Amino acid sequence: MVARYVVSPQGARRAYPDIGSALAAAARRGRAARVEIAPGRYEEPLSVAGEVELVAVDGPGSVVVHRPGGTVLDAAGTVRVSGLVLSGRDADVVNCRVGMLVLEHVEVRAPSGVAVHARPNTTVTLRDSEVRHGRTLFAGADGRIERCRFVDAADNAVAAIEGARITVRDSWIGGSRLHGVRVSDARAEVTGCELTGTRKASLVADTQAELAVADCVIDAVDAEAVLFIEQSRGSVDGTRVTDAQHGIAVASGADPVVRGCTLTGCRDTGINVQTGGRGRFEDCTVVAAGNVAVFSTDGGAPDVHGCRIVGGNVGIAVTAAARGRFARIEVEDLTSVALRVRDESKAAFERVRVARCPSGLETKGGVGTTAEVVDAAFRDCGMSAVEVLGHSRATLKGAVAEGGRLGFGVGEDGQLFLHDCAVTAVSAGGAIGFGAARLVARDLTVTGSAAFGICGLGSAYLDVVNGRFVDCAAVGASFDERATGRLADCAIDGGRGAAVLDNGRVELVSLRTALRVVKREPKPAEPAPTTVNNFHGPVFNAAANGIQLAWNNHDVSQQQTNEDGSRT
Repeated sequence: MVARYVVSPQGARRAYPDIGSALAAAARRGRAARVEIAPGRYEEPLSVAGEVELVAVDGPGSVVVHRPGGTVLDAAGTVRVSGLVLSGRDADVVNCRVGMLVLEHVEVRAPSGVAVHARPNTTVTLRDSEVRHGRTLFAGADGRIERCRFVDAADNAVAAIEGARITVRDSWIGGSRLHGVRVSDARAEVTGCELTGTRKASLVADTQAELAVADCVIDAVDAEAVLFIEQSRGSVDGTRVTDAQHGIAVASGADPVVRGCTLTGCRDTGINVQTGGRGRFEDCTVVAAGNVAVFSTDGGAPDVHGCRIVGGNVGIAVTAAARGRFARIEVEDLTSVALRVRDESKAAFERVRVARCPSGLETKGGVGTTAEVVDAAFRDCGMSAVEVLGHSRATLKGAVAEGGRLGFGVGEDGQLFLHDCAVTAVSAGGAIGFGAARLVARDLTVTGSAAFGICGLGSAYLDVVNGRFVDCAAVGASFDERATGRLADCAIDGGRGAAVLDNGRVELVSLRTALRVVKREPKPAEPAPTTVNNFHGPVFNAAANGIQLAWNNHDVSQQQTNEDGSRT
């Protein structure tokens, strides 16, 4: 049977004048106790041992227990606190040393230090409570947080460390100077929570932690909404992020699974994977990212499936020796390139749909920079569907470019391989190689180009087999005076323009066409400029103005005009 104790500073009959005296009486009896506390402000520390319940009889907020310094509530046993306000500073306001502690409808005020501290091997539950300013720390403990508010924490609002295991459900966390929830060498589940206004990552897992996030709303974050680092693991499901610097970031060997999330208005990146980070991202949407929607850099290697990117600057960027696999990707209405691969990076794209972007795919970098694209559609790209530059290499299979200016282009020392690809209704041309590039096409079809079907400029090499060029307004295939290669088993059809502008350097093998083949006349060689070398003249190491020079002369005459007009 539970013993009942009443606390009343007004001296009610059979009541204790303060909480400490009631607890002392309960401890002497050694039985389960219920301490009912009348409204008031109590300036005393509470040391609770055994099976004890502390209750504010007039409901939440009616009892304030304050201590200017040191611990306010020290619990060891099976302790339950309901309706109290616990206020202190410069120490652990609530300290659970041993056993189990439940805080219900409690407010903890901690202008500095720790608000609630769950020590190793304890279990602490917060339910329908509020913590102001201080952090709630689980160190090697079990914890459960339900329907709570964490307001303006000077540190992390909630921290789980040293093997702790916690769940946080249906709670609100706002204004933390550091993180909303930090998990370090521990495990945490965060479900149905709202986090806002944190100065650093709202949710962070580090030091091989495990963090599972589901159905949360995160906004107005100065840094990342969710951050996995230092070989941490976990998942993020059905979470909405608005106005963060980075939506979900992964680094230093972390490897989470992210599903069904929406990241809107991220100021820099929506998904950011770097420094050896990995991760699988499924069915996510990134809207209006300020810089890059999906960014893999510095050795990152994400696996992205079912991603939709709408608005913003760059769609997917893989840079700085990073990698990435991207499947079922939709990209729409960007201000820059949809897919970018640079600087010794490797990316594979499958089932990609790009619409209304200035550029579809752009690759640039050294020979280790590669992109593989299978089953892609680029529609209404303002500049080009594909652009391959530097020494980079791209391979496209089953790609379609429709509308826009240019279909497929490769320049400088790049290499572009096209297999079963098509270009329709472009305003400039179907495919072009320029500089010292190499363009290899098998089963390429270009229909309705307003200029050329395929074109070679500079010293580019073009190897086209089984190509078909239909209704190209100016010419089916055009080669300037230095381009080389071959057209084998190709067909050029239509009622206008020429079939080929031939420079005599490209093999035409089994060409099928009713249009004319025009021989391009070589340009006359320009005379080499005359160069005069003078090896006995003066040498100037700085600008020299208003002087006269003469050398290799036996006699030199010099005249000077004076200010009065006379000469000497």
